[in-house]
Amino acid sequence: MGRRHRQRTKLAAPAIDYPDADGNTLALRGSLTPAARREYGEVLAGGLTREDARQRALELLFERLAVSWTIAELPITRQNELLARYRMATAPERAFVLQSLRAHVAEHFPELEVP
Repeated sequence: MGRRHRQRTKLAAPAIDYPDADGNTLALRGSLTPAARREYGEVLAGGLTREDARQRALELLFERLAVSWTIAELPITRQNELLARYRMATAPERAFVLQSLRAHVAEHFPELEVP
């Protein structure tokens, strides 16, 4: 078989599930590209006010890492729907996402800091 016909298998890092006390589950991707890591660092250190930079950096991490979010037994898997749901999350839901992101990043991407 020639090079053109050879299929390449795409490696995918497993998603890790983070459940909350209410039975909801946030699944986060186990990989983050170097470009996404660089973008995250730039946003966090960028020219925005400290709080704006923090919020945008958290949103960027969520956008890049979230695979699915199951709330009340209804899974959300489409990227635009995940981001929309994150933006309208309640304070306890945002706290859960932040806690999950911090634990995930500390374990899988120790060179990154989550504010």
